[in-house]
Amino acid sequence: MRTLASARNLLLTAFTSFAFISAGPALAQATDTPSTVPGVEIIDSAQAKALMDKGVKMYDVRVPGDYAEMHIKGAISLPYTSKSENVPNFDASKDIWDVTKLPADKAVPIIIQGNAPAGWRHYKASVLAVKAGHKKVYWLRNGINEWKAKGFPTE
Repeated sequence: MRTLASARNLLLTAFTSFAFISAGPALAQATDTPSTVPGVEIIDSAQAKALMDKGVKMYDVRVPGDYAEMHIKGAISLPYTSKSENVPNFDASKDIWDVTKLPADKAVPIIIQGNAPAGWRHYKASVLAVKAGHKKVYWLRNGINEWKAKGFPTE
């Protein structure tokens, strides 16, 4: 009896491991945001800092708790609530983000920022900013994680 139960557990473990290994590439692709967005310029932290030093506003789309804990110095909290699927062709009608809080002059450059490349909020916000007519949208794809690693100011 013990041998049958052990064999069944071993078979179940092997099957589960095979399923995760087989799905690995698909799961990895589903977690990373796209590396390009039409109408959006992807920038690194040094470029973002230089733009902010020239007066370009940065919008932090992370949840309010993350913003309160630590944020890029000068970044404006504009949380994005994501209820849509994390895919490039997401259904924005399921999400909540107040694009009207961005500058009324859509020619004014803006920077959208979140945590890191696996974070979909800042990808989605960048897409929606372009769809709303903003002409110069910068996306700090590597987010606050890269900013902190460079030693740039936070508060």
